[in-house]
Amino acid sequence: MKVTARLAGRRALITASSRFMGPAISALFAEAGADVVADDRDLSQTGAVEALAAETGRIDVLVANLAGVNPKTAVVETTDAGWHAQFDDMVHPLMRLVRAFAPAMIERRRGKIVVIGSASALRGMPDWSAYSAARGAQLAFVRAVGAELAPNNVQVNAVAQSFVENPDYFPPAYQATDEFRARLASVPAGRLASGREAALAALFLASEESNFLTGQTLPFAGGWIT
Repeated sequence: MKVTARLAGRRALITASSRFMGPAISALFAEAGADVVADDRDLSQTGAVEALAAETGRIDVLVANLAGVNPKTAVVETTDAGWHAQFDDMVHPLMRLVRAFAPAMIERRRGKIVVIGSASALRGMPDWSAYSAARGAQLAFVRAVGAELAPNNVQVNAVAQSFVENPDYFPPAYQATDEFRARLASVPAGRLASGREAALAALFLASEESNFLTGQTLPFAGGWIT
């Protein structure tokens, strides 16, 4: 699929650019004509988001690509530290990113915020409660902020993905395991999506085609979420 010029003249910030969906989205957005700002700092650290905003200047498209370690843990064995770690990695940086970059978008009356979330927030997953709760908080935030910023012509949406090739959750080594094969059996499509396929969903939400969508979550999981 040709994507040339769909983001021409736009400056797009991709967080965690070497993790999760960062590499695929950075490459596709550059192909689509965006001036890509690929940042890889740890945004869970105090002041990191504010420093990023000060350094980058004008951003037309913010892609909040946030990933966390998601150990399989029964709820009765979940520690306070393990619970907080999920929110420190994926929820608190999201709020700070929007708080830092939305004001300039509001002033210009133009902007896109795309959150790369997880389909785990949309389906009950035993032993993944901390991770699922953090991902669910992201999507609730998108709904509220999407409605809040819509009058300013700023669209905030999310991709809730799973079963997508990426270096964090579905690397080649994991794909060779029996656990992965058992999980894949629950996916109607019967395969993983490529990183490019998922990046195309993000591109749709970052481009003009999605101007009438805001506060929405796009499930992207091969039928695992119906």
